[in-house]
Amino acid sequence: MAVKQTINKTVDLLKNLLFDPNYLLTMGLLCITAEVLINAVIVEKVRYTEIDWMAYMEEVEGFLNGTYDYILLRGGTGPLVYPAGFVYFFSVLYYITGAGTKIKLAQYIYAVFYVICYSVVLMIMKKTQAIPPFILLFFTFASYRIHSIFALRLFNDPIAMIFLYISILLLLNRKWLAGCVVFSLAVSIKMNIMLFSPGLLFILLSETGLVKSVFYISVCGVIQLLLGLPFLLTNPWGYIKMSFDLGRQFLFEWTVNYRFLPESLFLSRYLHVSLLIIHIGLLAAIAYSRWLNLPRPLSSYSMLIVLFSSNFIGIACARSLHYQFYVWYYHTLPALFFSTKLPQGVVMLLLGVIELCWNTYPSSNLSSAALQICHVVTIISLILPPRTDPKLGTLKRE
Repeated sequence: MAVKQTINKTVDLLKNLLFDPNYLLTMGLLCITAEVLINAVIVEKVRYTEIDWMAYMEEVEGFLNGTYDYILLRGGTGPLVYPAGFVYFFSVLYYITGAGTKIKLAQYIYAVFYVICYSVVLMIMKKTQAIPPFILLFFTFASYRIHSIFALRLFNDPIAMIFLYISILLLLNRKWLAGCVVFSLAVSIKMNIMLFSPGLLFILLSETGLVKSVFYISVCGVIQLLLGLPFLLTNPWGYIKMSFDLGRQFLFEWTVNYRFLPESLFLSRYLHVSLLIIHIGLLAAIAYSRWLNLPRPLSSYSMLIVLFSSNFIGIACARSLHYQFYVWYYHTLPALFFSTKLPQGVVMLLLGVIELCWNTYPSSNLSSAALQICHVVTIISLILPPRTDPKLGTLKRE
């Protein structure tokens, strides 16, 4: 009898650990412990691949040597195309890693960044209490590409996302000013963060009103001006053109999402304009069908879905996605899927197929088409009426 009770309690504990949001923190601590070990093994046992790291170091070296004209700042992969926050952040890494030559040290720093990112995402999930803990196992044990983007490639994309997730955590706690400040810092690392801005604007207007929203957006703008001031004073057009270039052309050979298109169509301006129009149309559709129908005040989960869906639509309509861009939405996918009426089996299938597509190198016609099909299914499910969930309702003010 005692043995049976012990078995039943163990089974109940495992069920709670996997499916009860109240056990998110417990599962999270177990997974973070595993992540420390996994990242250490990756750094020590898996070969590092040089892609952009030394180019980053060369770009910031020009700044550190006194060059403030953005047109003149270049690395081995081409000109500097990121805002000023990138320059300052990677200048610190330049000094810590001996001008980027201490690769192993840089990898361990990025391993720490990975754990920080994971921890902030865990706090966001804990705040919303709407995502089952077993998703953390997916993050930990089924994310080959994400581990690679951090510890083996040393891209700037995950740095921007860390700032973004910190910003979101602040916003969920209704720390509007602090959240907007950190959001602007994230934008200053890489411009992809702007894909969250339609959702952020909606939340600010809904929760703080027009006047305060204008103030918070102005704060974001002032931060960009202050960060870019040394470069704006030297060559304002050069800084704006290089760091906020919306017309950048991406190489067909690196595309993850449009390999199935002819290269001539991929490079066509007609495709770019069409995707922009679709992007705007989908934002309007989801705002009308989902965002405007959310109960006020917005709950933490509602705000999360607004921000994540804003970003997802932007990514789905992107002219091209490169492998490191996976981190732009990887940690947001479970929250988006669980906010829809998609059956849990379909959710896991979508997560698995998306992961497989991003791990197919080089991308193929099949992998690109499959990824876009997953994107279309997700967008349709997001625009349709959501899953009935009390966490989408009114949040009791903390």
